[in-house]
Amino acid sequence: MHHFEYKDDALHAEDVAVAEIAEAIGTPFYLYSAATLRRHYRVFADAFAGADALIAFSVKANSNLAVLKLLAREGAGADVVSGGELRRALAAGVPAGKIVFSGVGKTVEEMTAALEAGIYQFNVESANELEALAALARRLGRTAPIALRVNPDVAAGGHEKISTGKSEDKFGVAWSEARALYAHARDLDGVAVKGVDVHIGSQIASLDPFEAALAKLAELIADLRADGCAIERLDVGGGLGIPYGAGEVPPHPEDYAAMIRRVAEPLGVRLIFEPGRMIAGNAGALIARVIYDKKGAARRFLIVDAGMNDLIRPALYDAYHEIAPATRRPDAPPVDYDVVGPVCETGDIFAKGRALPEMREGDLVAFMSAGAYGAAQASQYNSRPLAPEVLVDGARWAVIRKRPSFEEMTAGETAPDWI
Repeated sequence: MHHFEYKDDALHAEDVAVAEIAEAIGTPFYLYSAATLRRHYRVFADAFAGADALIAFSVKANSNLAVLKLLAREGAGADVVSGGELRRALAAGVPAGKIVFSGVGKTVEEMTAALEAGIYQFNVESANELEALAALARRLGRTAPIALRVNPDVAAGGHEKISTGKSEDKFGVAWSEARALYAHARDLDGVAVKGVDVHIGSQIASLDPFEAALAKLAELIADLRADGCAIERLDVGGGLGIPYGAGEVPPHPEDYAAMIRRVAEPLGVRLIFEPGRMIAGNAGALIARVIYDKKGAARRFLIVDAGMNDLIRPALYDAYHEIAPATRRPDAPPVDYDVVGPVCETGDIFAKGRALPEMREGDLVAFMSAGAYGAAQASQYNSRPLAPEVLVDGARWAVIRKRPSFEEMTAGETAPDWI
């Protein structure tokens, strides 16, 4: 569910017309609905009501400080994968005791910052990282609470580039090595073994992979406890899919929760979740303006002022985003468009042969379900400024990240004297 709908044929975010914002700040821009962010967090949290659970929003999905602050006020923790994300979470008011640090390449500087902040848990992804973290914690006179991210060799995810739980993926500790590495960690000064972590992929449309992975983890936890590891936490990661287009019906959080409870409750562990897309995805849209309606020899191109630098998911993952006109014209004939951006790349394509009502140059369009991995993955390729971000809350709206000027874009660049 989201709070983008037509009122008198004009697309609104909650009570604000998309066109009103476009007129005020220009295009392209990201637009988020506060009501949708709150609703999605509450739906997920309510599904686990009564359970001992930490819901740590995946900051990589949407790292805007205002979004993080809104979710922190709802009670969310944060799953971070870099020192910068750690700083963002803390700056947004997420308590350090609700932050988990994931990622395969944590640096000494990042681990130092996390130890000094007193985060809840490090999700350790290799033997090398375990040794580095333990040595650092000893030097700092601290003990790092850890879970090992175990790779259960379960394939899941809507695209090979977002499947993270197979044996050939870079993430996690190999299943065959996990028990021995836990035994080593148990006796290693500087770390305290607290739990087991798993994350098998993203945009998962079935509960079966989750249940297969959790069944294996339940057996592992029993073995680890027999080995003397006091396992008290189970981090099941994120990955629950959302409906990007018509016909997609991913599992409802209540069904997901029922499955998790059935498998995990006998284990007597605290549950940790790292949802990102499920909370932020349908809470956001990228708004763009039609520059040209170009008729090619065999194709008809709708050229918009947003590009792959603004929303790279279609180019990177072949991802589908619904495209909605900001003004609905019931009498407009349907046209099959290739919807493309202005970036100087053949791959700067949002959709091929997409049936849309005939558009006019100057019309606004919305790329829906862009609240996760949209602005967070954006770049300034082709020296295009980052699209601003806007948050709507009822009838109010505010720019929560402005569009940088050329001077701001180039402020860190200098030419040496010898040029």
